[in-house]
Amino acid sequence: MRRTTANRRTVLRAAGLGVTLPFLESLQSRARAATTSETRPVRMACLFFANGAIMDKWRPTGDGAEFQFGPTLEPLAEVRDQLLVLEGLTQHHARANGDGPGDHARNAGAFLTGAQPKKTSGADIRVGQSIDQAVAERIGHQTRLPSIELGIDRGRNAGSCDSGYACSYSSNISWKTPTTPCLKESNPRAAFERLFGSPQQAADMQRRIRNRRSILDFVGEDSRRLQPALSGADRQKLDEYFTSVRDVERRVERAAEQPLQIPELQLPDGIPAELTEHINLMFDILLLAFQTDSTRVATMMLADAGSNRTYPEVEVRDGHHELSHHQNDAAKMEKIARIDRYLVERLARFLGRLKAIDEGGRSLLDNSMILYGSAISDGNRHNHDDLPILLAGGGGGTLKTGRYVKYEKDTPLNNLFLSMAHRMGASLDSLGDSRGLLTGLD
Repeated sequence: MRRTTANRRTVLRAAGLGVTLPFLESLQSRARAATTSETRPVRMACLFFANGAIMDKWRPTGDGAEFQFGPTLEPLAEVRDQLLVLEGLTQHHARANGDGPGDHARNAGAFLTGAQPKKTSGADIRVGQSIDQAVAERIGHQTRLPSIELGIDRGRNAGSCDSGYACSYSSNISWKTPTTPCLKESNPRAAFERLFGSPQQAADMQRRIRNRRSILDFVGEDSRRLQPALSGADRQKLDEYFTSVRDVERRVERAAEQPLQIPELQLPDGIPAELTEHINLMFDILLLAFQTDSTRVATMMLADAGSNRTYPEVEVRDGHHELSHHQNDAAKMEKIARIDRYLVERLARFLGRLKAIDEGGRSLLDNSMILYGSAISDGNRHNHDDLPILLAGGGGGTLKTGRYVKYEKDTPLNNLFLSMAHRMGASLDSLGDSRGLLTGLD
């Protein structure tokens, strides 16, 4: 299906909130003075792939800035200068730690939470708040949506999916609280309308804005009549209350003056039959979310943990999960490497599009942190150390990219998450087994 993306004239506004516009060429001369002093927002996305990787083909050769891609990461050559390939990171609580089998479920459950998932197939699930939601809790008020959660598989959130672990662990990487997963959206149209609405929703929203404004006018007049009958303390309380009311009113007025316009993106009615089209569409929606500053925090699962999807796109008709138990069979490992590279190609397309969007001196990729990885390294061994982790983007100029960085064995992956949170303006003291900020990034 042919796709179109938002052009530079697209203006997005949300009811009750002012949304930062994409950088517009026609406004460049007027914006130049402002952009030299204004810091553009930093965005973060955490992207998950299932079943680990063939690490011999994933790892670069060389070190530091003098590295060369292995076969799996070769498609990222065009964005090499904005990548950090990180080696030696571990997600300790994805390990059994006495809980027996179930590494795939723990892989997803622990990936962004850094917590040990409770082994249960019932409703008493518990893991921890994920890093994306910890960041959204602290900065999400700055955008229309605190975060978005996307995926390719529909997933299940009831029953057991992996050796006594609830499907909620396998199907989600984003957790609002230790017991509440943030359910992901796999339908492109539903994900798009969650971000931008539909034409009918836009009309309904404008109607609600008009009604809300008249109600606020009425409440304000009513409060003035109350003033003479109130004590000094009560007047102060009422004044504090109406200060917040006036703030809402100003936001409503801004929204009424700048009605919602929905960007152009051709979408199917359901989930695309072709995997490549599906992944590309979800990445396009994520790009629009960041470009329009509708949100600054996102997660996306390219497959649920333990996924047994086939990949005829690269002539792999065996199930991915079954192949991951390859027992060092060269033919099976070669098929997994094809899957690994195919998914990296989809990532490369997304990163290239982020790099092509100018935000007044820096690209959208410069102003983002895109983490791509898994909490399983070798799917055959089910190990959770020396993980396949990439960090793309400049973090608003705070990351020194174009490098292959090796860390000591069992360096907590959660140190990286703390460092990302700090760059988002959401300082956290700890996450899981973190031991502080990750060094060597800047």
